[in-house]
Amino acid sequence: MDFGRLITAMVTPFDENGQIDWDTTGRLIDYLIEEQQSDTLVVSGTTGESPTLTEEEKAELFRYAVERAAGRCKIIAGTGSNNTAHSIHLTKVAEDAGVDGVLLVASYYNKPNQEGLYQHFKAIAESTKLPVVLYNVPGRTGINISVETTLRLAELDNVVATKDCASSDQLSQIIAAAPDSFRVYSGDDSATLPTLAIGGYGIVSVASHIIGAKMKQLIESYLGGDVKQAAKLHAECYPVFKGLFECPHPVPNPVAVKYALGLRGMPVGGVRLPLVAASEAEAAFISKLI
Repeated sequence: MDFGRLITAMVTPFDENGQIDWDTTGRLIDYLIEEQQSDTLVVSGTTGESPTLTEEEKAELFRYAVERAAGRCKIIAGTGSNNTAHSIHLTKVAEDAGVDGVLLVASYYNKPNQEGLYQHFKAIAESTKLPVVLYNVPGRTGINISVETTLRLAELDNVVATKDCASSDQLSQIIAAAPDSFRVYSGDDSATLPTLAIGGYGIVSVASHIIGAKMKQLIESYLGGDVKQAAKLHAECYPVFKGLFECPHPVPNPVAVKYALGLRGMPVGGVRLPLVAASEAEAAFISKLI
């Protein structure tokens, strides 16, 4: 399974009542594929506000995304949690919906040791025929999937990639020792070019909602050997990479990108509590940035 170089972690559009807006979801999928050149979409991930989506909403999102994409891009379902049994159940739901793969986050809150993490991911991977992408985001989960654990998991037949937000040192070690078929994606937009430079495969992005086409040019320039042009595009993208998360002060994902989409003529509604809308100062900053 080739998920491509540019994967967008898609927001979930809501209407004025805080319910999923299906018409807007369809338009957003088209926009991300056709205008922003996403190779794959992740639905019901962190950027999709998965903690506040019901199981029924997630199942419908999986089905809807597969149908709307209609083979134009791959669909990865976020089915990970800190409950192994429930993740297995949700992965089966995703498989029945026809998705192309699943994204499994490290077990937050209960913070197992490395053996516990390995057994958690192994159990889910063995429950499905779908390709599995690991998701290491220590800043959110409070736990790091170590290099050694990642490499152990990479030996499993259907564990095909990792989205890793750890340091470039950790990514370098994984890239150096993993099987050739195992792909390493950065989860940090600003690390897109550095990750490619150390042998990584691509990016699972939030900024690609806004500047995906330029990010695709950056990736293709680097892969085509035009490092100078890739560096130029990185410099142009960097303010957006950082600004969407920092604003005048850090804001939770996906507050800023949802506001930015509205500025770009793709309004996707607000966010669900406990997230809150961008403040007046944050909105002004994002408007200037975009």
